[in-house]
Amino acid sequence: MLKLRDVSVRYGMYEALADVSLSVAEGELVVLLGANGAGKSTIFRTISGLNKPTQGEVTLHKKSIGGRSASRLVKMGIGHCPEGRKLFPQMSVFENLKMGAYAVRRNKKATSDVLAQVYELFPILKDKQKENAGSLSGGQQQMLAIGRSLMSRPKVVLFDEPSIGLAPLITKQVFDVIEEINKQGTTVLLAEQNANAALRIADRGYVIENGRIVIEALGNSCWKMMKFEKPILVRN
Repeated sequence: MLKLRDVSVRYGMYEALADVSLSVAEGELVVLLGANGAGKSTIFRTISGLNKPTQGEVTLHKKSIGGRSASRLVKMGIGHCPEGRKLFPQMSVFENLKMGAYAVRRNKKATSDVLAQVYELFPILKDKQKENAGSLSGGQQQMLAIGRSLMSRPKVVLFDEPSIGLAPLITKQVFDVIEEINKQGTTVLLAEQNANAALRIADRGYVIENGRIVIEALGNSCWKMMKFEKPILVRN
């Protein structure tokens, strides 16, 4: 469904990504693990059209999407829940959610339906729909960021560090929701530093270091990554 093949990204002279190849099949939940600054967010920004690759190819359903605008990619089915949430703090919860549907706003019936689904996933957002996003707790803000990313009815959604800054109990709730989103049919690519939490719900995992994919774990090897100090893995 979604593939990166030999993708490199430069910021001036700095090479942020080097020959990155990864794939996410339709219906999968794939996790991208790596330390802060390893290149996870750069991969996500490249997929969603915010960065332009200096070489390589990004494809969605076998169609090249490199160089397309972010708004066009949203319409094609790519959702992006960015690191740090990037909410509009002075706008209400409802207004933030509506902003997530801006690129597909003409289909009012579909927007209304997906809003109801978001409120079903996160009842607290319905209760607080008139409150400013900046007044929410950290966990509620993350729920709002996830909900906003679903408002465009994406076929694949990129979750970038959704557990950062959250208490363990809230982290579990967030990952339970991400797993449920995937079970309902949305393909998921999840970037995380919290390996234990992410691998519990993932079908496959990649590890990125210094802008390069260094490990790919297949199937049940995700569990082995947690259970063994030296896991049995397939290296690229």
